Amino acid sequence: MRISVPPLLARIASLLLLGALAMGVGYGAYRWSEAREYAQLQQTGKHRLDLYTASLGREIEKYAYFPNTLGLEQNVLELLRHPNDKRLVGEVNRYLEQLNASASTLSIYVLDRQGKVLASSNWQRPDSFIGEDLSYRPYYQDAITEGRGQFFGVGTTVGEPGYYLSSALGRASNLLGVAVVKVGLDLLEHSWSSAEVPVLVEDENGIVILSSLENWKFRAMHPLDAATRRDFDNSYKYNRRTLEPFPGTTLRILDTDSRLMLLSAPPLAASGSTPQKAGTFLAQSRILPGTAWRLTVFSHAGQVEQIARMQGALAATGAALILICLAMAAERRRRMRDRLAAREALQRANDELERKVETRTLDLSAANCRLQEEVEERTRAERTLRNAQDELVQASKLAVIGQLSTSIAHELNQPLAALSTLSHNAIRLQKRGDHGMVESNLERICQMVDHMGRLTGHLKTFARKSSGAARTVPVQQALNNALYVQEQRIRRQHILVHREQADAELAAWCDPIRLEQVLINLIGNAIDAMEGCAQPQLQISVTAHGGFIRIQIQDNGPGLDEDTLRHMFEPFYTTKEAGVGLGLGLSISAGIVRDFGGTLTGTNAPERGALFTLEIPAREED
Repeated sequence: MRISVPPLLARIASLLLLGALAMGVGYGAYRWSEAREYAQLQQTGKHRLDLYTASLGREIEKYAYFPNTLGLEQNVLELLRHPNDKRLVGEVNRYLEQLNASASTLSIYVLDRQGKVLASSNWQRPDSFIGEDLSYRPYYQDAITEGRGQFFGVGTTVGEPGYYLSSALGRASNLLGVAVVKVGLDLLEHSWSSAEVPVLVEDENGIVILSSLENWKFRAMHPLDAATRRDFDNSYKYNRRTLEPFPGTTLRILDTDSRLMLLSAPPLAASGSTPQKAGTFLAQSRILPGTAWRLTVFSHAGQVEQIARMQGALAATGAALILICLAMAAERRRRMRDRLAAREALQRANDELERKVETRTLDLSAANCRLQEEVEERTRAERTLRNAQDELVQASKLAVIGQLSTSIAHELNQPLAALSTLSHNAIRLQKRGDHGMVESNLERICQMVDHMGRLTGHLKTFARKSSGAARTVPVQQALNNALYVQEQRIRRQHILVHREQADAELAAWCDPIRLEQVLINLIGNAIDAMEGCAQPQLQISVTAHGGFIRIQIQDNGPGLDEDTLRHMFEPFYTTKEAGVGLGLGLSISAGIVRDFGGTLTGTNAPERGALFTLEIPAREED
C-alpha cells in the first residue's frame, strides 16, 4: 500500500533533505579543515618545543659540572675535614666569591656532612648562608643518598627562585660534605618574554617555575590537596608562596602531548611589552631530558577555528547549489517519466484490481466457511471441557464422601442402635403401663431421627451437581456445613477448633455447594496434616478485605516442604500414600476459586504448620 504525500509536504521534505546533505558536507569540510590546520599548527609547535628545549638544556648544562669541580679544590676538602679553621674558612669564602662572580651564578656554598653551611660566595652580605642548616633541602638529601641532586626552589633567606645543582664531596666510603651551585634563569626567561607565543616550564609537582609571562609563575597546573600543600610548606620548596591555579581550562585532548585550552585574560607580562590575550590555544608539552620538568608551548588556535568555519561554510554552500541543480534535473526527468508511465500504470492497476477483487472474494468465502467450522469446533470443545470439569468436580465431591464413609457409617450406626434399644424399651414399658417413660423414649427417638435426617440431607445436598450460578452465600453457614461433614474426624483426633469472624453477617458472591466443597477439602487436608500431633489445633478466620472475603485455614502440623510449595496446585500431585488420594483436591479447589473470581494460595505459617488463604468476592453491600 502506497502512502500519498501532499506535494507541499514532499517539497518541504526534499528541501530539508537537501539542507541536511549540504550541512553534512559542510561539517565534513569543517572537520577536515580543522584537522589539517591543527596538524600544521602542531608541526609548528613541535619546532618551537625543540628550540625552547635546546635553549633551556644549554642553560642548565653550562653549570652541570660546577659542583664536581669544587671537589678538586684542596682548600674546600681541607675545610670539610677541619671546619673550625678560620683561615681555611676565609680562603674558601673568597674563592667561592670569585668563582661565583666569574661564572655569573647566584650563589655557591659548601655544606658539611650534617647539612650546615661552612662557606658561601655571599659571605660578606647581610643575607649570608653561613651557619644555616639546610639538611631539609631535597638537593642536599639527594646528594647524600645518590651522589648528586637537581632542584628548583625558592631560597629561604632572600626568597629568590633558582635552580640548585648539588654534588657530594669525598669518596663514597668517606663522605665529607656537599657542594651546591644556585643558578638563575632570569636571562632565559627574559629572552622568552619577547617570543610570539607563551611558554612555561612546570616541575615534577605541576608548579610553573619558568614562564614567558610573569603572572603565570608559581601557579598550579593541577588542583592541589591540603596534604600536598603542607608538604610544600614543610620543605620550603616554594618558600610558602600562595600557589594559585593556572588560568586555563582544557577543552579537548588531541593526543598524549597536545590539548586545546581556553586561557583567560591575565594582566600584562612583567616586562610590560606583550599582553596575553584570552582565547583558544594549542598546548603542546614535552618532558625535558634528564629532568622531571615539562615544557609547554601555547600556540594561538583562534585562526584555526575561523579558517575551518569559513571552509565549511563554502563547502556547504557549494554542495547546496550542486544538490539543488541535481534535484531540479531529477524532478524534470521524474515528471516526464511519470507522464509516460501513468497510462500504462492506470491500465495495469485496473486489471490488477479486477483480479484482486475476484481472488479476494473467493478467499473471503473460503475463510468464512473455515471460520464457521472453527467456531463450531471450539464451541463443541468448550462444551466438552465444561462437562469434563463439572464431572471432575462431581467426582471430587463423591471422593470426599467416600473418604468420609467410615465416619458417616459410625455417625449413623450409633443412633440406629440407640433407636433399636429405645423401641424395645418402649414396647415393654407400654405393656407395664408406664406411659411417662414411653413418651420420654419416643421424644429421644424423634431427636435421633432428626439428627440422622440432617446428616443425610446435608450429604445429599453436597453430593448433587451444582448449577454453577453465583448468589449470596453466608460464609458462617458454609463453614458450619463444612465442619459438620468433618465433625466425626475432628472428634476422633481430638482437634481443638478456633474460629474468628469479625462480622457474623459476612456473605460471599459464589456457588454455595462449590464453596463448601473447597472448604471441606481444605479442612480435610488440615486434619490429615495434624494426624499424630500431640495437641492438634485448627484455626479458621474470616475477614473482609477490599471487596473480598478472606478465609484463612491454619493447622499446627509439620507444614509444607519446598517441593510441595512448588507443585501442590498441579493435578495428580499428592504427598499421601498410594490409594489414599489422587492429588486432585487442591487443583480442583483452585479452579473453582478462579471461577469465582478469587484466589487460593498456600504457604507455611510463621509459627508452625500450613496456612491456606482463600479470597472470594464479597456481595456488593459488604
